[in-house]
Amino acid sequence: MTQRKGRISKTRALAMAATAAALAVLPAQADLARLLDYLQVGDHAMGSQIRKHEGIGKYEESDLLVLNATSSVPGMDVSRYQGNVNWQAAYNNGARFAYIKATERNNYVNPYFAQQYNGSYNVGMIRGAYHFAIPSATSGTVQANYFVDHGGGWSADGKTLPGALDIEYNPYSGGTCYGLSQQAMVNWINAFSTRYYQRTGRYPTIYTSTSWWSQCTGNLGNFSSTNPLWVARYSSSVGTLPYPWGIYTFWQFSDSGTFPGDQNRFNGAYSRLQVLARGG
Repeated sequence: MTQRKGRISKTRALAMAATAAALAVLPAQADLARLLDYLQVGDHAMGSQIRKHEGIGKYEESDLLVLNATSSVPGMDVSRYQGNVNWQAAYNNGARFAYIKATERNNYVNPYFAQQYNGSYNVGMIRGAYHFAIPSATSGTVQANYFVDHGGGWSADGKTLPGALDIEYNPYSGGTCYGLSQQAMVNWINAFSTRYYQRTGRYPTIYTSTSWWSQCTGNLGNFSSTNPLWVARYSSSVGTLPYPWGIYTFWQFSDSGTFPGDQNRFNGAYSRLQVLARGG
């Protein structure tokens, strides 16, 4: 009996020692949060954080009829969540342009990017790529380079839109504005925009919401003369635009509808969308 107790005690002692060793190598709480953030990178689709923070307004079928009666072009945006998209079906249902998520931060590429980017092009859509920005991770220059190097470039083929910078609420720890001051955020966006222009000859479209833009840039920057605006507002009207834009180029108005992914409109006739693709 004494020998048996000794064996049990020894086993317990070994188990306790192993547990203590495991606990000793666990990261501190702050480090663990950063690790979890890192493991989750790439899971953020365009508008996912805007919907989370601002909600989704009611959108009626009658609103779509009004949009169809105006000079606008229907389109969509997708990410890895849509997987392999049936592009022919989307085209048959009326979609004429698509933006595809290419990258996030500077360490994630959408695994479905090739199927989505090439597939939309092959059925006759005008397509473009977007980058989900994480300004707290690396500089705007670094992320612009990563975006261009992983599918976010532009070509003068008449079917490729300028890349889009998706800048919205922070999905990770560190605050709504990624821990940056308003001026620092403007500087980050400017660095991304400038580097993208240097690499492609085009300024990127800026995707954002009016509320986030006001809060995190303080309306300090002026990108309206160079960068097309893609505004997110899930409602029956586009509402107040981010300062100082006086007109929007794209409007993301719903996260579901006729096409896979988010529902969008280009503000103008199809011929003007073609001009944007060509570089006009």
